Amino acid sequence: MASSQSNSALQFMVLVFIFLNCAFDVVSGQIRYSVPEEREQGAEIGNIAEDLGLNLRKLLAGKGRLVSDYKMRYLEINVENGILFVNERIDRDQLCGSITTCVLSFQIVIENSPEMYRGEVEILDINDNSPSFPESTILLQMAESIAPGARFPLESALDPDVGTNTVTGYKISPNEYFGLKAQTAEDGTKTAELLLEKPLDRERQSSFQLILTATDGGDPQRSGATRIVITVLDSNDNAPAFDHEVYKVSLVENSPRGTPVIKVHASDPDEGPNAEVTYSFSNRASQKVQELFSLDPRTGEIRVQGMLDFEEASSYSIDVQAADSGSPVIAGHSKVLIKVIDVNDNAPEIKVTLVSSKVPEDAARGTVIVLINVIDRDSGENGQVNCQIPQDVPFKLQTSLSNHYKLITSALLDRETVALYNIPIVAWDSGSPPLSTNKTIQISVSDVNDNTPRFSRPSYTVYVMENNTPGASIFAATAFDPDLEQNSYVSYSFKGNLQNSPVSTYLNVNSMNGTIYALRSFDYEHLKNFQVQVQARDAGVPPLSSSATVNVIILDQNDNAPLIVSPSARSGSAAGEVVPQSAGQAYLVTKIIATDADSGQNARLSYQVLKATDPSLFNVGLNSGEIRTARGILEQDATKQTLVILVKDNGQPSLSSTVTILFSILDNVTDSFSESSNLMRNPGYVSDVNLYLIVILGSTSCIFLLTIILLIGIKCKQDTNISEEYNSPTCCHRLGDSSDAFNRGSALKESLTYTGAGEIVRMPDAYHYSVCLSPESAKSDFLFLKPCTPPMSLAQC
Repeated sequence: MASSQSNSALQFMVLVFIFLNCAFDVVSGQIRYSVPEEREQGAEIGNIAEDLGLNLRKLLAGKGRLVSDYKMRYLEINVENGILFVNERIDRDQLCGSITTCVLSFQIVIENSPEMYRGEVEILDINDNSPSFPESTILLQMAESIAPGARFPLESALDPDVGTNTVTGYKISPNEYFGLKAQTAEDGTKTAELLLEKPLDRERQSSFQLILTATDGGDPQRSGATRIVITVLDSNDNAPAFDHEVYKVSLVENSPRGTPVIKVHASDPDEGPNAEVTYSFSNRASQKVQELFSLDPRTGEIRVQGMLDFEEASSYSIDVQAADSGSPVIAGHSKVLIKVIDVNDNAPEIKVTLVSSKVPEDAARGTVIVLINVIDRDSGENGQVNCQIPQDVPFKLQTSLSNHYKLITSALLDRETVALYNIPIVAWDSGSPPLSTNKTIQISVSDVNDNTPRFSRPSYTVYVMENNTPGASIFAATAFDPDLEQNSYVSYSFKGNLQNSPVSTYLNVNSMNGTIYALRSFDYEHLKNFQVQVQARDAGVPPLSSSATVNVIILDQNDNAPLIVSPSARSGSAAGEVVPQSAGQAYLVTKIIATDADSGQNARLSYQVLKATDPSLFNVGLNSGEIRTARGILEQDATKQTLVILVKDNGQPSLSSTVTILFSILDNVTDSFSESSNLMRNPGYVSDVNLYLIVILGSTSCIFLLTIILLIGIKCKQDTNISEEYNSPTCCHRLGDSSDAFNRGSALKESLTYTGAGEIVRMPDAYHYSVCLSPESAKSDFLFLKPCTPPMSLAQC
């Protein structure tokens, strides 16, 4: 009845203990649960969302996940309801061994969020293992002379459970000679020794068989047993005795092989062979101990023969026996406790967990990128670690928990400057000398549309020859966008108008590559240059754009023939000029004035005689167009002379025009006037020829007089404002109907024709032409007429 009540009370205490351990607590952002081992897969541990106060929608949308340092995913979280559950079978004995407190740590990470939560689950041991002995039978030999009170160490039972579930006691089957004495070792394990309570008498009983049972403190209680076979020996009744019942020694880990550990010594009061002592490890010594240490059987010296590692075991308990050479053999027992001293032989281990594989370049400061856990298997100062990264990167380490760090952004990122970061992490301990570990984290920066398309220059100058072919490419305005993918896809278009018309009526731009095409043929004489704005726009959201100015300059082409302004000819006839017979050599007969709508070399005119009645009588200035007598006029020269003048420009190919001039040679201009007076008194004698000569002479005199007056007026006007009028190298004046000194009266307003070499060209009814006055000639001459350089159109002059 009392036993039943005791078991009920024990069960109640266990239930209370499990309930208290299952209660969670949140301290400094941590949460802790307890769960027994061997729970089935899918068993619920706790609701993390409720316990941490997390919003399920935030947990689900943020792609919350559980991160741990273990290869097996023992735990998992359901992001839909926040339940933490068992994902893999947990064997506490396999996971933590003999460690008293077995804890699985984990972190809850919400992607794209600076928040991180840490939790621990303590794995509670359940009594799922029974105590067991290494051997099914323990063989002992005892001399009959051994006095009562002698103790014989027995092999301890093994139980992988911990706490109350491990071995708590031993018992032996009832007998009158032997008892059992249980002890607790320094490491907390229970040991048992067989105690002789009554003197042995071999002649009365030579052997004994006992059952040794080991029990644990679990519920339900489990047990294991082994058989003890004792043989009673005769004679040699003194066992060797060690100097110390327990030897204690300290030894540095990683000690080289052959390092002396300790020398044990035992003495036997017997004589002869019964006093010769041999040392050996007892049967209780584990296989691991025998691999790490060696014992000299003659001297009792223990040496290192394996590699000691403090991280595997911090201490060793070795059972040593000293046996004499008597018959039967009697052995004494002692224990050697070896404490392993830690040295700094383990460098820190860096474990990295990426929160996000890519970081957007517009990520805010403080965004968590990587979770870092630094582990050092050493202890004390040798296990205290520090961690750092370079200062020249836009990231920094932030301590979250002990030996846990968060790598966060410390500045704004720019993918176009640095698209990939290789960040070295250095972790070192506080040992002497310190050990360190390096690890490189690779962080990719993802693109956002933060760059406008860039033209190589803000403005471009394009030269296009006039009379170009419509549809031909004239230029390619290309912009570069350093962004990626659709953020770098650039399309092109025009902005604004051109001469109050859409640009699209003149030009077209390829929206994909920025190539500009002319939609019409340009005419230099009507449009010399214009500007258009080309806009480059990317495909980002929102889209960004920039523009550049394209200056289009039309180049002149020799597509206009020279236009002869003076001398003019009447319709259907050649121009007429009168030359006195008294004219000497180099006499200026007339001057050919011509203009060309082109510019530059295309408007540079030259003059030459194409055909003449008498080639030796007249010549023409190559550049001036002045027709002068090449020699004096002789009486035998024909009174009617025809001269065809070719006017051509300097273009490639050259264009030309011709004019035909009829010269009349008069004997004496003064006599002509006298004869004309007489003829006027006698109208009957006035012939048509004389009347024609009178009209010509009168017209010529009037034109000459008007020309002189006009030149004097222009000269006077230039003198009054010469500093303003001749700031430029060449000044162009527009000569019209009323001021043309070289036109014949009203002939400029009539429909004119002139005869060329084999052709008759129709002149326009009304026209203007340009003359140039240079500053040097203004100072020395009244006028120096020549084609404008550079030429200008009639509308501009």
